[in-house]
Amino acid sequence: MFYRAEIKDYIRVPPNLFDLPIEEAIVKRVKNKYDGYISQELGIVIDVSSVDEVGEGIIIPGDGAAYYKTKFKLLTFKPGIQEVILGKIKDITDFGAFISMGPIEGMIHISQTMDDFVSFSKEKTLAGKESHKVLKVNDMCRARIIALSYKDVTNPKLGLTMRQPNLGKIEWIEEEKSPKAKVK
Repeated sequence: MFYRAEIKDYIRVPPNLFDLPIEEAIVKRVKNKYDGYISQELGIVIDVSSVDEVGEGIIIPGDGAAYYKTKFKLLTFKPGIQEVILGKIKDITDFGAFISMGPIEGMIHISQTMDDFVSFSKEKTLAGKESHKVLKVNDMCRARIIALSYKDVTNPKLGLTMRQPNLGKIEWIEEEKSPKAKVK
């Protein structure tokens, strides 16, 4: 899910940015500090949407930089357990598929791709034995987040499933909803 978070932080502006207008220097430093930042509380920071307040600057002896108490808004992506996401298959391996959902990727274990016996082919596809469904790179899919780990904060791990109603490759979902599928 995408969120807008309001943050208050002391932003360090080094002397080489003193020639810029203070707001511009602070925006530059906030973006430098927070772009791509990942934490369990915020999720993944996508962008700095606005800098709302800049307080008085203070210089700490021995540092030379100015510190400004600043209030700003961040656009973040924070995935949640049981959340349904839409993404594109980026890679397929013998143990499952990797799906890109914007700023992060998740993994769908081969057993969670479809309700069928699934086999991996050398052409990097996953195929269902009885359903004849095929999953390949660049397919758009809908999946549910079933596991989330921030053990390595710089690289959060997401486990996904497509073995529930209205999940899977978009074409599969549309086929199931069509009148022909209901007749079968």
